[in-house]
Amino acid sequence: MDKQEVHFRDLGQMAYKEAWDYQEQLLQEAVRIKAAIRDLQEKGAVMPGEEQLKTDHYLLFVEHPPVYTLGKSGDIANVLLSEEDMLHKGISFYRSNRGGDITFHGPQQLVGYPVLDLEKYYTDIGKYLRNIEEMIILTLAGYGIEAGRSPGETGVWIDADKKGMERKICAIGVRSSRWVTMHGFALNVNTDLSYFDNIIPCGIKDKQVTSIEKELGHKVDLQEVKEKVKKNFEGVFQSHLVS
Repeated sequence: MDKQEVHFRDLGQMAYKEAWDYQEQLLQEAVRIKAAIRDLQEKGAVMPGEEQLKTDHYLLFVEHPPVYTLGKSGDIANVLLSEEDMLHKGISFYRSNRGGDITFHGPQQLVGYPVLDLEKYYTDIGKYLRNIEEMIILTLAGYGIEAGRSPGETGVWIDADKKGMERKICAIGVRSSRWVTMHGFALNVNTDLSYFDNIIPCGIKDKQVTSIEKELGHKVDLQEVKEKVKKNFEGVFQSHLVS
């Protein structure tokens, strides 16, 4: 497979809803283009592979102000704060259309939103999720952190096979429409983990949440983490990032 060109955008600090709307805009544009291509093909106006129209891929990085987001299959009972409490603490709350349950986004957490046309990669959401996990696992290995997967639980874990020691370092939740993706991953870098005390993260009881900082015992440079994730994204997804 030829390497795919992916447009990289670092959005800096941005409110969750603003970033969500931006992703939705990119996804809907890709869906519109795909529909136009199919329409032309059905009319015989253009042969497959010879389209003038084409979809673009994006990888967005962002840091959100404190916010709890609940996935479409999530249980509100996993939110342990009232709306009034969240307002008092300055935390936003959104019901999202991604997969997964409740999670937290906040400062010093690297949130990545790939908006990819998977028909140019592979039409397999399971493989897509495993590849996001692999990208993060490789990034953590660069810091000497041995991470992996937990059977039946999407995301990246440390000591997933050691009862009572399991801790999640990266949450993943995605949405796909006509094989175009949005939402993505949230890697805890120097994140204030106390925010997770107010929820049952991902709806999983009796398991911990951790960060790169907690595992290493010191803060790390967020920009350095971004560069490592970008490099591993290019390798795992056989892609080339362009500004």
